[in-house]
Amino acid sequence: MISATDQALIKRVQTLQCQDSFSVLVERHQSNLRYSLRQMTNWDEGLADDLSQETFLKAYQSIKTFKGSAKFSSWLYRIAYNLMISHFRVARNREVTGVEILDDTPSSQTRTETSQQDLHRDLARAMKVLPATQRMALHLNLHRELTHSEISDIMEIPLGTVKTAINRGKITLRQNLAGWNSEETR
Repeated sequence: MISATDQALIKRVQTLQCQDSFSVLVERHQSNLRYSLRQMTNWDEGLADDLSQETFLKAYQSIKTFKGSAKFSSWLYRIAYNLMISHFRVARNREVTGVEILDDTPSSQTRTETSQQDLHRDLARAMKVLPATQRMALHLNLHRELTHSEISDIMEIPLGTVKTAINRGKITLRQNLAGWNSEETR
């Protein structure tokens, strides 16, 4: 489950409060976590970076509770997911309207060329209209290649709910990205 080197570093942090060891863990996992959070916040880099930083702060503060029964990265994603959901819940309660992830209307911009960059941008737009549970489950499954069981642990939802969210999300993505198949044949 957990790599031997991560396990040794975690043990040093847990027993000695070794900040250097935790810094190595941050270096190993920060890039993937930040990328995931950027995608989940509709590429709001500032918000994603803030959530990433807060995730590692909370991880350091509570590392003694990490048991090693799951991957360290899965534990980090659970913290990040909870922080992100909490952030948007507070924003929704305050009726903040400037955060793009809360805007569930699809973008009306049209594609002018079919490049990888355009597909990436269109995929991000298509992901944006998915409900948060589907968006997060799909991201963790497709981009982070986590199992349904790992996603269930991270999101703290039943395994069946994870499978349903992924299947429904894929169906919606197929529908929203159907134009890509027709454009490729032109």
